[in-house]
Amino acid sequence: MSIKERMRRPTPPFFKTLRNVALVLAAASAALLATPDILPDVVSTIAGYMAVAGTVAGAVSQAVVDEGEV
Repeated sequence: MSIKERMRRPTPPFFKTLRNVALVLAAASAALLATPDILPDVVSTIAGYMAVAGTVAGAVSQAVVDEGEV
């Protein structure tokens, strides 16, 4: 199965929820990273890790397909 086909297939409900949580995590980290002068460096570092985790979790969640509907 190609990547294009995989992205078009239906996603299981658990991974839809995980994808939405990942999007919220990435959005929150973007908001924190937008104010680097106001917040301490530790918060900016944690926000960077949150951005990576949210992006990876969202991409993996989107790529999972439900094999029961083949």
